[in-house]
Amino acid sequence: MAAVDGSLAQFGPERTPSDQAVNDGRINFLRGMGKKRAQVRQVKKTMRQVRPKPSASPSGGPQQRKQRERYVEAGGFLQGYAPESVIRLGYYSAAAVVVSLLIMVELIFGPIAPHGTAVRIVAAAAWLAPIVILVSLVAPGVRLAFRDRSAQPLVVQGQLMGASSVSTSRGLGMVMIRTRTGTEQYLCPPEKLVKVPGNVVQVALSVTPNLRYVRSVSVMGQRQMARSEPPVPTVLRRLQLLPLATPAALALAFVLGDDVTAFIPMTPDALHAVAAAVVGVLLGGAVFGVSYLYQKRLMAEAQSLVPTT
Repeated sequence: MAAVDGSLAQFGPERTPSDQAVNDGRINFLRGMGKKRAQVRQVKKTMRQVRPKPSASPSGGPQQRKQRERYVEAGGFLQGYAPESVIRLGYYSAAAVVVSLLIMVELIFGPIAPHGTAVRIVAAAAWLAPIVILVSLVAPGVRLAFRDRSAQPLVVQGQLMGASSVSTSRGLGMVMIRTRTGTEQYLCPPEKLVKVPGNVVQVALSVTPNLRYVRSVSVMGQRQMARSEPPVPTVLRRLQLLPLATPAALALAFVLGDDVTAFIPMTPDALHAVAAAVVGVLLGGAVFGVSYLYQKRLMAEAQSLVPTT
């Protein structure tokens, strides 16, 4: 009997149902703690893997780049003008290019030329400046104008957001409409905006697909309020002249600085040619810098005139 009690004592005291429940609770608690620790480790690992995205620059670089590309694709400073007028300007520009080429030939082979072959070549090369400027500014718009002359105009409908008889383009106004794809701005001749009211109405524009020239403006709503035209600021009139005055001043600076120096007597010829080229480049760079700073100043003045909300 004592042997039986000793063998039972080796297995310990008998467990009750309450002890079993306590043990099960401990096991479940430990399992829950293990799961929570695994979840915490997973969250920390995810936080280490996720990197913060760089904040977008306030200047809106990509958007401005797209606007510039769209501006160039629509003809640059010739955007909004009639295709017939742009083609006529192309003919005048071609005549100016021919005259520049004749002057180059005269400066190299003609009797009215500076002394020395190297100096003559440098003096003639200065006339490449007006040719390059004309071709780069006018040729894209002329190409689009020839396409628009035979293309079918597009009809753009939307809600009128605003209209003005003046803009930064000389001789053109501006109309802004809201379409299904967003807000669109079109340069428009001022005489076609006479019947556009000041209230919000539905309008339809007939626009050429390339130069975005507005051929007609139709108002499909009631004209409840007349559109008022504020006085044109002086800074806006100056901005209208910059697209024409800046290229002309650049070409003139290159030609005068180079050719005037070329006709001044100087020896040796190699030094004379280098001096003529350097003076032309310096004078052209100075004109470009002054025009750039002046344009920034005008743009700042124009921005100050925009009402802030």
